[in-house]
Amino acid sequence: MTRPPSKPWYRQLYFYVLLAIVIGIVLGWRWPNAGESMQPIGTTFITAMKMLIGPIVFLTIIGGIAGVADLRKVGVTGLKALGYFQVGTIIALAAGLLAINLFRLGDGVHADPSKITVSGTAKDYISSGESRHWYDFLTGLVPDSFFGAFVEGDILQVIFLAVIFGIALKAVGPAGEPLIAGAKRLTEVVFKVLNLVMKTAPLGAFGAMAYAIGKFGLSTLTSLGSLIALFYATSILFVVVVLGGVLGAYVRLNIFQLFRYLKEEFLLILGTSTAEPALPGLMRKLTFMGVDRTTVGLVVPTGYSFNLDGAAIYLSLATLYIAQATDTDLSIGQQLGLLAVMLLTSKGAAGVAGGGFIALTATLSTVGTVPAAGIMLIFGIDKFMSECRALVNFFGNAVATLFIAKWSKELDVQRAREVLSSRLMPEPTADEPEPAA
Repeated sequence: MTRPPSKPWYRQLYFYVLLAIVIGIVLGWRWPNAGESMQPIGTTFITAMKMLIGPIVFLTIIGGIAGVADLRKVGVTGLKALGYFQVGTIIALAAGLLAINLFRLGDGVHADPSKITVSGTAKDYISSGESRHWYDFLTGLVPDSFFGAFVEGDILQVIFLAVIFGIALKAVGPAGEPLIAGAKRLTEVVFKVLNLVMKTAPLGAFGAMAYAIGKFGLSTLTSLGSLIALFYATSILFVVVVLGGVLGAYVRLNIFQLFRYLKEEFLLILGTSTAEPALPGLMRKLTFMGVDRTTVGLVVPTGYSFNLDGAAIYLSLATLYIAQATDTDLSIGQQLGLLAVMLLTSKGAAGVAGGGFIALTATLSTVGTVPAAGIMLIFGIDKFMSECRALVNFFGNAVATLFIAKWSKELDVQRAREVLSSRLMPEPTADEPEPAA
């Protein structure tokens, strides 16, 4: 099947999102106060998207589990995903350690931890990080109430509820079929609401970018530009070499074609500095590519909490930079010990506001050899690293889902190739309904 003519590029959603980002940067740069006042626009859009994530994840997982003939398949898929996530996180952490050991950007800073003043938001992050434990994500898995998971927007709790309900509906047999059919119809309604919200994506990207530049200023980039550049370079190499190698060698798909296919989500993350608004679009597009709905419903939402490659690179790189800047010598053994701790603390702060800094503080507090106050050395540039973290997390979850689907024989590889090469039907966008299964 050949792809019918698509709308001109200047009528595509991604064009308006990109244009809005550029306008937001200019406004925040030239008129900082006006840019900072745009925060409510970006915040409102992100909140609207987060409002839909819980219902979409819940309904998608229920529909996927209900359509599985053998429930053991759900458990096997979940175990495969968790195993992949752990391996991916270790490689990402190692990439950050290798990069900062090669370039040693913290040498020569000679910061005295006793003279570093910690205040404001950073102080709150340190306090929160010091009180967290690696097992917090386990103890917080079960919500206080059914609706509490949706109110708090905790994806892990929503996944837990959805799996329990999906298994129960499957177990009751014919009595649960009307509810399953109702869930599938409700899913269509929720995705239609998503389509309507996505039409405001350019406004959301504009408001978020104008606020970021107006609040923090482009001048912040020059103070620690080398650290930002190293983080971006390491992240790009990780995505192209590691993720691209996995995708090409095992799944037999091209990472650059995947970039093009997910360009709308890419720009949305770039504009809002968070990967959450792109979650529904990623689930739709992976399903359209030929990935089984159950696999998409389980792997993508779980990966948003457990498969944080970008955060892992940032965590290891920032930890070693602070150690170098505060003249804290760490042996190879101590650095490997840090990696083991970060493997756990990176999960402990999943889904928490300021999670990157909380995980960083939890790591430093657990080990005790690197002063936690050192996070103030990089606090000012964190905003300019958050976009990269979110993008790497996003692409890491896209590749993870395709890998698990291929491993479980739940991926139509031929269809995926045709979709990525633009030969099979138009890809689903904010203006088009989800294709029939």
